[in-house]
Amino acid sequence: MSTITIAVDLAKSVFSVCEMDDTGHVRRRQDLKREPFGLWLAQLPA
Repeated sequence: MSTITIAVDLAKSVFSVCEMDDTGHVRRRQDLKREPFGLWLAQLPA
């Protein structure tokens, strides 16, 4: 299964990211600071 939904909770210095598959199950949750969030976002497929 691949990631189908990505939710991002924007805060001042930490971004909470949640990736879900097509069945609605959470595949990954993580908290990222601003620079690592930008790097993570840049590596996602279009």
